Amino acid sequence: MKYAKWNKLYINGAWKEGSSQHTYSNLNPFTGETLGEIRLASRTDIDEAYEAARDAQKDWENTPAMAKTAVIEKAIAVLERRAEEIAPISIEEAGSSHFKAHLEVHLTTGFMREAATYPLRMQGEIVPSVIPGKENRIYRLPIGVVGVIAPWNVPLHLGMRSVVSAIATGNTVVLKADMQTYITGGMIIAEAFEEAGLPKGVLNVVVADLAEVGDYFVEHPIPRMISFTGSTAAGRHIGSLAGKHLKKAALELGGNNVFIVLDDADIEKAAAAAVFGKFMHYGQICMCVNRFIVDRKIYPEFVSVFTEKVKALKVGDPADPETVVGPLINRKQVDRILGLIEQSVSEGARVALQGEAQGNLLSPTILIDARNEMAIAQSEIFGPVAVIIPANSQEEAILIANDSEYGLSGAVFSGSLERGIQVAQQIHTGMIHVNDQTINDEPHIAFGGEKGSGLGRFNGEWSLEEFTTVKWISVQHESRAFPF
Repeated sequence: MKYAKWNKLYINGAWKEGSSQHTYSNLNPFTGETLGEIRLASRTDIDEAYEAARDAQKDWENTPAMAKTAVIEKAIAVLERRAEEIAPISIEEAGSSHFKAHLEVHLTTGFMREAATYPLRMQGEIVPSVIPGKENRIYRLPIGVVGVIAPWNVPLHLGMRSVVSAIATGNTVVLKADMQTYITGGMIIAEAFEEAGLPKGVLNVVVADLAEVGDYFVEHPIPRMISFTGSTAAGRHIGSLAGKHLKKAALELGGNNVFIVLDDADIEKAAAAAVFGKFMHYGQICMCVNRFIVDRKIYPEFVSVFTEKVKALKVGDPADPETVVGPLINRKQVDRILGLIEQSVSEGARVALQGEAQGNLLSPTILIDARNEMAIAQSEIFGPVAVIIPANSQEEAILIANDSEYGLSGAVFSGSLERGIQVAQQIHTGMIHVNDQTINDEPHIAFGGEKGSGLGRFNGEWSLEEFTTVKWISVQHESRAFPF
């Protein structure tokens, strides 16, 4: 097996075999090759990981800010040095395209650089009091131990985003990597921080099967916060558990992102952006376009231009640098999407471009004349299927866009920037982009959704807020008179 060396968990600064009776085989989604095998974590391993994090937390919190920053900067250097090793692993493990695999490493280190500033931004403040002789001090403090659940689609970046934010703000972490991408989403992160000299126990990595450990990772009494990136259904469940146990939850969930093309849009530019926004990582990104809403006046032309561009995309082996559309993560996802396509056609959608499925490979499909009530328009597709819905007016486009339980990202194309901005302001999403596509993420800009797309915000000052708590300490400098 090519990556047999990554067969252990990382707990309390040591690599150890999991104690579950079960193992997991890591398969290349394109070739089916077994890349590695790992013995999974049991509840006992989760206990050990959380206990190690708890025992390390106070010392790490009290570590000088510059020392924390130095560790993160060393971890960045490790990833940059190993970038040409990591990207091919992402191609083989996650089925990433050549472009996406290399971009993911670059994104990860960029977001780590922003997090490296957090230790020096843990400012407190002194605030006046309404009581004579009193001083109010507000301290920003770590939450304590954070449980991080990472997804399989962009595992290095989305796993690291929470891990490094938590560590930078003085917390300790147990990361549960997705089984399907436990190398790039878990072991590579652990190795980078281990080489950087992170003290033992500050970061721990486990790989566990939900069928075996159930909700134990979330309900465990030690972590005071759970950071989860994944589906809305799973996020709702995790959020309910966090609420039950009074834990803080940061939930970055699914998207049903709209790409609105108004009647004055530059169709060529809109179609070019649309192709990227839909087919980046084959649609397997929470920010990918899910619904195209196009004004009827330009609908036929947009469909024609967009379809010709999609036909030109190379489909196949993700190791080929020219490939744009590679394999989905597993066959279950392919079959689910094929079912949505079949249902939508039976409901009246027309096929402008018919995709084909071979194993985990699904070539692009374009459905036109769709209606927003169709299952494929109300579901997060997470695959290479474009759904194009006609709208009779700007007002109708806005109504269609907002008729969704999701609210993550979006895009509006218009020949008038002010018109585009006015429409964007009326779309119920956490993020939306004018004359651009839907996949945007910057280290210093608030990232997160509304409605079923999650709770909380990541990046920059918002991550600093998300992964910390505040404490009020008042100081009575002068004697205070009491009524009794």
